[in-house]
Amino acid sequence: MQKEKIFKSYKWLLKKISISPEVAIVLGSGLGEFTDKLDIEKVFDYSEIPEFPISTAPGHAGKLFVAKLGGKNVLVFSGRFHLYEGYSPFDIVYGLRVAKLLGVSKLVLTNAAGALNPLFEAGEIMLITDHINFTGENPLVGRNLEEFGPRFPDMSRVYSRRLQNLSLEIALEMKVVLQKGVYIQVKGPSLETPAETRAFRRLGADAIGMSTVLEAIAAKHMGMEIIGFSCLTNKNLPDCMQETSEEEILEMARKTNKRLGEFLLSLVGDVRF
Repeated sequence: MQKEKIFKSYKWLLKKISISPEVAIVLGSGLGEFTDKLDIEKVFDYSEIPEFPISTAPGHAGKLFVAKLGGKNVLVFSGRFHLYEGYSPFDIVYGLRVAKLLGVSKLVLTNAAGALNPLFEAGEIMLITDHINFTGENPLVGRNLEEFGPRFPDMSRVYSRRLQNLSLEIALEMKVVLQKGVYIQVKGPSLETPAETRAFRRLGADAIGMSTVLEAIAAKHMGMEIIGFSCLTNKNLPDCMQETSEEEILEMARKTNKRLGEFLLSLVGDVRF
């Protein structure tokens, strides 16, 4: 039943688009303005696509853009799905499985995250070098979808070393501060307490959020080359924890978006990507 749903969405989109996408980009909270940089062929509301989940989170438009970026054919997901919305792990990675069937081999994941590393500042961008899955969920649980990947995929190198090195090189050329660190995903929707912040930091996490990791697991399962970035929207210092709100987080994500958007344009448009 799961496989039939995915193929239904894939076949519907295949009839609607004329380009074969090679790169997929998932936009995090407050990052929707990035779509202004696209040479758009088609735009679909998620609600138009048969069997596709519908994004309900604030700051997520719920649209799929079929476009060109830096000379490459791309799919851009403006809006994703979260466990805290009540979606299953299958729903959360649904769009990426459809993207794989359409020909996507490279994936760019972005998110808005809280900085756990005291050396990082709000407004900076973090290159994700590894992740911790603290959700208690996994998109690969259940019958393995053999068409997409093996039963027990290796996770020793989820994020492409090649694309990380390229990202650091381009960041240096553009004079963009690009921190490096480990991202931890929690289920949400409540933000973390001071005690939880200390615990996650001791686990080795540098930034925290409520997305991305399940997507990365599914993408690795499908053999995609993955790169991920976090827009650091607030700084979590457990000994002097400041209250924050959804509005403040989204506003900082929007401010960081311009810098990240210009960076992604250079990265994806590079001939080495």
